[in-house]
Amino acid sequence: MEEREIGRTGVRLPELVLGCGNFGGIGSAPELFGHGESDEQAHAIMDAAWSLGMTAFDTADAYGGGRSETAIGKWIRATENRPTLTTKTFAPMEVGEDHGLGRDRILRQIESSLERLGVDHVDLYLAHAPDPDTPVEETFGAFEELVERGLIRAYGVSNVAADELRVALAAGRPALVQNSYSLLDRGDEQEVLPLCAEHGVVYEAFSPLAGGWLTGKYRRGEEPPGGSRMTKRPGPYEQFREDRVYDALEAFAAAASERGLDSATLAHAWLLAQPNVTALIVGPRRPEHLETATAALDVKLSPAEAGELAALFP
Repeated sequence: MEEREIGRTGVRLPELVLGCGNFGGIGSAPELFGHGESDEQAHAIMDAAWSLGMTAFDTADAYGGGRSETAIGKWIRATENRPTLTTKTFAPMEVGEDHGLGRDRILRQIESSLERLGVDHVDLYLAHAPDPDTPVEETFGAFEELVERGLIRAYGVSNVAADELRVALAAGRPALVQNSYSLLDRGDEQEVLPLCAEHGVVYEAFSPLAGGWLTGKYRRGEEPPGGSRMTKRPGPYEQFREDRVYDALEAFAAAASERGLDSATLAHAWLLAQPNVTALIVGPRRPEHLETATAALDVKLSPAEAGELAALFP
């Protein structure tokens, strides 16, 4: 698996990064804290990822209300492996808790993250979302302080629109942008990706399968499979319940079959073929789900082929 350096930070990311948002919860949703993968299940996923060369793990302090970071910390102590670690802060970790990107909160949150992870620093620390109540200069000033103290090696932003990224770029030098990007979510192609390329900012894509929609498991006229995102947290994906999306997914499945692939593998391969995407975050629910992502490393799509696949999704 190829690794690429993030600017001049010394941090390197493999093409596939293990997303740990389902460890002990389903992302940052407080109502789902305690759900998701148990420590035992999470450890099996981390074992499998590490054996496949996925040596970078992505988490956040609010994933599972801290349970994700705790699970990773237990795995590090048990295996003595040290992955490249990304964690994020912004969302509250418990119902009613404070949130945001003020300096004092950032300094407090990084200490609690390091304690749960059981490490003396993290490689990448991200603003999980923009904070309209805190100037970006204050947030980046806190991040720079953490770099100087050796608690983080580099910092970046996540879930940013183009205007928010412009503000961030004017305020400092974020090393990385982490946004949702897939065949079903291509809004960043208009401005965010060109901005990253112009300013030398690494782009990392999460949700490469659009919450499972690009696996083909959601079918027209059928109820979602039990335990899927559409049964637990359907809100972000309700927009896909349209005939045009089902038509595109069926055409995409046929294109994958023609290549001897499943839809998930081809969806990952399409992202890997995008010239301005450095890494993908893969968030499997079971170890075997990693196979579709790693299989995509052997699928080399030409620009013309990638364009033809993109054209299936109006």
